Amino acid sequence: MNSAFPEPLLEKVRQQKIIAVVVIDDAEAAVPLARALLDGGISAIELTLRTPSAFESLQRIREHCPEMTAGLGTVISTAQVEKAAAAGAAFAVAPGLNPKVVLAAQAADLPFAPGIVTPSDIECAFELGCKLLKFFPAEPSGGIAYLNSMAGPYAHLGLEYIPLGGLDENNFTRYLALKNVPAVGGSWIAPRDLIQNKAWTTITGNARRAIEKTQNL
Repeated sequence: MNSAFPEPLLEKVRQQKIIAVVVIDDAEAAVPLARALLDGGISAIELTLRTPSAFESLQRIREHCPEMTAGLGTVISTAQVEKAAAAGAAFAVAPGLNPKVVLAAQAADLPFAPGIVTPSDIECAFELGCKLLKFFPAEPSGGIAYLNSMAGPYAHLGLEYIPLGGLDENNFTRYLALKNVPAVGGSWIAPRDLIQNKAWTTITGNARRAIEKTQNL
């Protein structure tokens, strides 16, 4: 049993470089959203558990858009871990580090990335067997300078970080330039209001521009 990201999944994350982080209020929007992102070149999505429709949205995307790597975010309880695994989530992430949740993910064999923002968080996550960590909230916590300073003492451990929080189309490539950042979480690509307004063309354009910016990295 392991909550670490298996190498094939981690390689998908590295190749993709951007995970679209979304809040879906109506599951009817899930498939059109996934197709809009795929049309723009993004094939990884994190559906946050901030609305009741998240699990149904995951199921619809898995059924109708199997080429999309679909995971769940804001997974903050052991019950959510069990439900995420049963629903077939490709991965799960959390904004913080709760050892009980990490252990539940291990028991469910669910790839899981806990949120970290301090050296103590990193040490706890590493002790629990996690090597892919979510750096959240990235920009409010000090951004790249803070991440470099915090991660420095643990560089020999081979840890990797996915920054989220305050990233946008103007700054995300600076994070991707770091050797220990395989991908970023992008909530600016398909923000909640665009999904509510079914602005699929706009979302596709946002995705396409973001992917274009990663081509030389």
